[in-house]
Amino acid sequence: MEQKVEELSSEDIARVEAQRKWVREHYPPESEEKYRTLDGKLMLLDAILKNKWIERNETLKLQCLGITFGDALAQKLDLKWVAVEDEYGRDPALKVEGTSIVTFPLTSISKRIENGEEVDVFKLFENACAKINELKQQLA
Repeated sequence: MEQKVEELSSEDIARVEAQRKWVREHYPPESEEKYRTLDGKLMLLDAILKNKWIERNETLKLQCLGITFGDALAQKLDLKWVAVEDEYGRDPALKVEGTSIVTFPLTSISKRIENGEEVDVFKLFENACAKINELKQQLA
């Protein structure tokens, strides 16, 4: 099956929002507006990982972190959430509008944690931004 990239369905949107909400609610209710900022997202991810609030075998929770990581990338680089379907299933991804560039933040943190790696959220974010910008330049 060839990869199919399309708009998020209502089910996709509900799933992504539930994952986003799980992370956002680590902020106390009076501070949830911090999630709207780029720094607020990255600092929250950093705190969750540094405090080891998620075990390395909790894949679904780790993937929630990937959605927030993706939200930060989308905010910084003006990317759009899409759904990508292939022979392995359907997953949310980020697309650079007007290009074929697609990235999959859902597992960007989980695969590293599950492999026993320490994750520096800020460095991972910086590297992801640099790679996406590099790909955009190659297409320009």
